[in-house]
Parts: sequence; C-alpha cells; structure tokens
Amino acid sequence: MNRRKQIAMTDDEVAAFLDEQRTLTCATIGKSGWPHLAPLWFVLRDGQVWAWTYGKSQKVRNLERDPRATLQVEAGVDYSELRGVTFECDVVLHRDPETVLGIGLELTDRYTGGAGLAPGAEDMIRAQAAKRVGLQFVERKRASWDHSKLGGAY
Repeated sequence: MNRRKQIAMTDDEVAAFLDEQRTLTCATIGKSGWPHLAPLWFVLRDGQVWAWTYGKSQKVRNLERDPRATLQVEAGVDYSELRGVTFECDVVLHRDPETVLGIGLELTDRYTGGAGLAPGAEDMIRAQAAKRVGLQFVERKRASWDHSKLGGAY
C-alpha cells in the first residue's frame, strides 16, 4: 500500500477529527490572484462545513468574484502525530437573516460547550447576524493525513 493511502483518514475519522478541532484556515483567491488566508470557526451540518463572516469581509468579496475555497484543518506538533484534512469547495453565500442567525446560534452552542444561551444572548447574535453572511462549503475534493498510522516508520 502506498503511504498516501496508508495515512488517509476514513470519513468517520475525519468527522471525529473535525469535531475535536476549533479553527480552520480558509483560502480564497484575492483580486490580485494571490491566495487570501483567514481563520474561521465552523460547524458541521449533515457532514458539510458551515461558517459565518462579516458581509464586508475580504473573504466575501473574493467569494463573490470566485466562489471557490480551500479549507485546511490541522493538528499535531511532532511529525509522528500530524493529522489534517483539506477540502476543495464551492462556496454558497447565504444572506437570509434567519439562515445566518441559525449558523450563529450553532457556532455559539459549539464554542461555549453547549452551555446554552445566557439571557439576552440571542438578541446579540441576531444583531451580529444582520452584519454577516453564511458560508456553506460544498466539498468537491478531499485529502487527509494521520501520521500516527505510520507507527513511527517514516
């Protein structure tokens, strides 16, 4: 078996990995043709990555010109523990306030550990949603790696 196949994660392993991670890097193509990299918090909806960002952000401007992005999530310090996944995606921009609010509520739930909303928090999230755009990343291609599967042999 070649090394690429040996270190690839299964769909279940990728899902578990993404559940553990907090931040992804989103690469869009800037007006000059250079990649624009930005960190995003994210949620999974039916196996798809979703996020939100300010409607006036550079990411949104780039995606309005070219609705493609590459996402990367990675973890590990030593070579033997490196894990990660990249996704080449088409990106659907969602501007419907209720859709964007739903993403904001899911993000809040995920990043507060499911602690529930504090009083007044939904109003705050709703106010933020009015300034934001939902990002639905529709996966086209994936690559993953888990160097721990090499068992210390490189």
